[in-house]
Amino acid sequence: MSESRPPFPPFTAETAAQKVQAAEDAWNTREPERVAGAYTVD
Repeated sequence: MSESRPPFPPFTAETAAQKVQAAEDAWNTREPERVAGAYTVD
């Protein structure tokens, strides 16, 4: 599974903040499948 999620590198301060916010939003769902998707391909 190769799902692309923008923003893509190289990051600006704004796009880096967007990427961090997306990771925090996934974490805060407390859905293990969604959180794991940010770290693994399966």
